[in-house]
Amino acid sequence: MGAQSAGPLVVGVDSSTQSTKTLVVDAETGVVVARGQAPHTVSGGEGKESDPGQWWRALGEALAQCGDAARQASALSVGGQQHGLVALDAAGEPVRPAMLWNDVRPAPQSERLIAELGGAEAWADRVGSVPGPAFTVAKWAWLRANEPAAAAATTAVRLPHDYLTQRLTGEAVTDRGDASGTGWWASSTESYDLEILERVGLSAGALPRVALPGEAAGTVHADDLPLPRGALVAAGTGDNMAAALGLGLRPGQPVLSLGTSGTVYAVSTHRPADPTGTVAGFADARGDWLPLACTLNCTLAVDRVAALLGRDREAVEAGGSVVMLPFLDGERTPNLPGASGLVHGLRHGTTAGQLLQAAYDGAVFALLEALDRVLDKDAAADAPLLLIGGGARGRAWRDTVRRLSGRPVMVPEAQELVALGAAAQAAGLLLGEDPAAVARRWGTARGAEYEAQERDGAAWDRIATTLADSGALLRR
Repeated sequence: MGAQSAGPLVVGVDSSTQSTKTLVVDAETGVVVARGQAPHTVSGGEGKESDPGQWWRALGEALAQCGDAARQASALSVGGQQHGLVALDAAGEPVRPAMLWNDVRPAPQSERLIAELGGAEAWADRVGSVPGPAFTVAKWAWLRANEPAAAAATTAVRLPHDYLTQRLTGEAVTDRGDASGTGWWASSTESYDLEILERVGLSAGALPRVALPGEAAGTVHADDLPLPRGALVAAGTGDNMAAALGLGLRPGQPVLSLGTSGTVYAVSTHRPADPTGTVAGFADARGDWLPLACTLNCTLAVDRVAALLGRDREAVEAGGSVVMLPFLDGERTPNLPGASGLVHGLRHGTTAGQLLQAAYDGAVFALLEALDRVLDKDAAADAPLLLIGGGARGRAWRDTVRRLSGRPVMVPEAQELVALGAAAQAAGLLLGEDPAAVARRWGTARGAEYEAQERDGAAWDRIATTLADSGALLRR
C-alpha cells in the first residue's frame, strides 16, 4: 500500500477508451493508497472498436498492481466510456467487438432516426438529447442495417460500464447517468422509451435495470479478480458523470475537460433539452442533470498538428491571422461527422508556432462556444472554469482557454477524476452519504488558480467567421 488508511477502503475504476485505471481510496479521507493502470487497444480505420474482454483483463491487471489494498476493499464502482455498444449473445459473450463512442459510421442512421421520430426538437423534449452518431441507439441501428446476423444473435445490449458491472456482480444494472447517453432512455419520464425501442427493433428486456442514485448493483461474485467476494458494487456511471462526482460539483460550476475528446459540462437542477443538438441533456449520477457538449478533436488532434510541424506541443507563437479548424476525425460539436481539418488565412509570414497556436484556438473555440449553451440561467457569468483532463497540465492549453474565455481558471491537483468519482460513489454507498459531498470532503477540486485575462475577441470572431463560411467544405 502506498499510504496508511484510517477508514474503510473503496475502489474506483475508470474504464476509458485507451486504458483502465484503478484507485484504492480511503473512504474517510480520500487518500489514494494504491493505483494501477493497463492499456486497451482500439481498431484503426473508419470504425472505432474494442474487444470488451480486454476491458475485463485490463481491470484484472490494474487491480493486481494495487496489491493487498484491492483485496481489502469494502466497495467498488466502475466509471466507463459512454455510448459504447456492447452486444451480447445468450451465453453473455460479445457477438462482435464493441462499437465505441467515437465511431461516426452511424451518421446516416442518426439522421434517419431524428427525422423519423419528429425531428430534433421532439427528440430534445422527449429524450433530452438529439441522438448524434455517438449515441448507442444510432449504433444499434447501424448494426441492424450492416450486420443483421450479429444483431439477430444479440439477446442483451450493455454500455461499457454495465458490461463490467455485470461481470463483477452477475447483475444486469446500469444507472440514469450512463443510460441517458443511449437515446432510448427518456429524461422526460426517466425510463426506457418503448416506442423508440420498438422503432429500432430492441426489446426492453434486453437492457439492464436502471438503479436509483445511491442504490447498489450487487456484490462481487467474480472469482478471477483480486477483490474480496461479497464487496459492495455501486451502480457505476458514465465517465463524465463520474468526473462530475469526483469534483464534487455544485450546480452552475462550469467544467472544461481536455482529453482525447473535449467536453464542457455543469451540473444543473433543470432538465436540459437543447433542440440544436449541441448540448446532450444527460442525467448525472445523483438525481440532477449534466448538460454536456463533447468535441471529438482535442488534445490528440492538436498533438498531431504539432507532430506534423515537427514542434513540441508547447512551442506556440502569438500573432498572425491564420485559422485552423482541427476536425481531423470528423466532428461532433459542431455536428460535422464527415469534416476534415481546415486551414484558412495562411500567409508567407505565418510561422509554424502561429499555425500550432491556431490549432489550439480552433479546438478551444468549439468547446467555449458550446459552453454558452451548457450553462443555464443559474450559472454566474464570471464563474471560474474548472480545467481538467491531460491538457489542463499544459501551459498552451491553459493560456488559450484563458485568452478565449475571459474567465478565471482553476486546475484541480487531483488526477484521475473519473476513477476518483467512481471511488466517491462507492464510498457514498458504503457510508450512506451523498457521493458529491464525499468528494468535497476529500478536497478533490483544490488546485492552482489563474486570474481572468481580457478576452481575445478578434481571434474569436476570425474563427467564428471561418467556421460559418466553410459550411459546404466541412459537410462534404
